Amino acid sequence: MTPVGTEPELADRILGGWLGRIAGNMLGKPVEQGDLWTRERIDRYLRQASALPLTDYLPEPATETDGFELRPEWRQCVRGRIHGSCRDDDVDYAILGLDLLETHGFGFSTEQVGDLWLLRLPYLQTFTAERVAYRNLANGLKPPVTATYDNPYQEWIGALIRADVYGWTCPGLPHQAAALARRDAVLSHTGNGVYGAMWAAALISAAFTAPTVRQALDTALTVIPASSRLARTVRRVISLHETRLSWEETLDTATGETTGLGWIHTVPNAAVLTAGLLYGDGDFTRTIALTVRGGLDTDSNGATAGSVAGVLTGARAIPGQWKDPLEDTVRSAVFGFDCVSIDELADRTLRLAHTESR
Repeated sequence: MTPVGTEPELADRILGGWLGRIAGNMLGKPVEQGDLWTRERIDRYLRQASALPLTDYLPEPATETDGFELRPEWRQCVRGRIHGSCRDDDVDYAILGLDLLETHGFGFSTEQVGDLWLLRLPYLQTFTAERVAYRNLANGLKPPVTATYDNPYQEWIGALIRADVYGWTCPGLPHQAAALARRDAVLSHTGNGVYGAMWAAALISAAFTAPTVRQALDTALTVIPASSRLARTVRRVISLHETRLSWEETLDTATGETTGLGWIHTVPNAAVLTAGLLYGDGDFTRTIALTVRGGLDTDSNGATAGSVAGVLTGARAIPGQWKDPLEDTVRSAVFGFDCVSIDELADRTLRLAHTESR
């Protein structure tokens, strides 16, 4: 683990966060359909391809027929076929958050988040709560009504996937990171949906200074209500890990206790993410592999786990099989950012982190 003390060290950790988010997203993308691609089915697929333990991007299907079971983007996301990252909302929102902070600074308003969506983000590249909020904005509604009017997705994972940039730009300042994430999240989410964003931002921020994954998780819990279902679920996974249950047994228990919430809800995905981080124990490959094998919203969870693990290890320590195929290139639907360099995104994030630290 690289300590944060000098600019080169901080730069390496921020670049690690970007690389980790993109690689984790790409790893989980082909099997992103939690009601179909269960944990058991993912492992069966990997076992048939002789790809367990998972140490690289997913293997391509053995036959074309099998390929139709994966998401249509699989040809851009499997090992041997990757040339730069494919476009995905899990990365688009990190880019949009960076643009927000560059444009409006750390004093941005929720209304300015919405304005930037309308300006920079195509409507058809939004989903669930974000699409509802976008439509509400276009119809003239203002936050926080944009999050509540005709929105059945208020506690889904969308706000959590928008939180990374607030952690990257507030290294070691988890409460500040959480406050920024909350201001963004209330455009489209309520309750555990907002808490998920605050928790993720604080977790990434804490990863810059916490000596262990467990301590980063403990710190992140301090920014959300202890009585919330999200906090109770994260604590439950931590306690199961402490009893030395296997990863599989921990997820079996967590799955049973979150039944009925759906595969895109924040709470069960936070359980999968927490388990991946704890059992990955700071190892980048093991962390993102276990998180994606955990199922549910695989690309979102892989992205956040990769962000945390990348910050913990730094970019230099991320194995080449994850970062080399990305070719320092990001495809994005955010206007003005398609084919942007990952190094450039990290450099711009570093400049903002220095601004926040002053």
